[in-house]
Amino acid sequence: MAGTPAGAWRSFIAAAICLPAFLALRFFGWAQAGAGVEVLGRPLLAELITYALGWVVFPLVSLWIAELWGRGAAWPRFIAGWNWINIVQYLLWLALAVPVALGVTGLVVQGLTLACFGYLVWLEWFTVRVGLGLTGNRATAMVLLDLFIGVFLAGLAQRLSLG
Repeated sequence: MAGTPAGAWRSFIAAAICLPAFLALRFFGWAQAGAGVEVLGRPLLAELITYALGWVVFPLVSLWIAELWGRGAAWPRFIAGWNWINIVQYLLWLALAVPVALGVTGLVVQGLTLACFGYLVWLEWFTVRVGLGLTGNRATAMVLLDLFIGVFLAGLAQRLSLG
């Protein structure tokens, strides 16, 4: 059962499922930037470290917040849902990265990127709201926290890449 602690633990297999898409997105980005084999050293290690942190930091902070808000019992169900929607997130970003990697640019790609981002933010908000049984405002706060952690980790990866 996804709503049990054991189910929550099992759902972290999503990190392994998402890893190839994560790496593909990084390699697409590096290729677009004209990077060479140098990305196989420190930059790749930095990305892998922050990838792992991304699967740990938000779940731990969200557990603390869920308990603070009296929703700790619902956390296993929520985090299982959060883990599984990450697969959807990576697949959508990967699908969007392919035309960009092939050189497609312009308003269509920008519009698709905005629509994809909006859908994924809504999907996470819905998962938080339903999974933890929160009000819309509290769900929004959790989503913003996750976005903040993601931005922080992206900056950390960049900093670690440079040395």
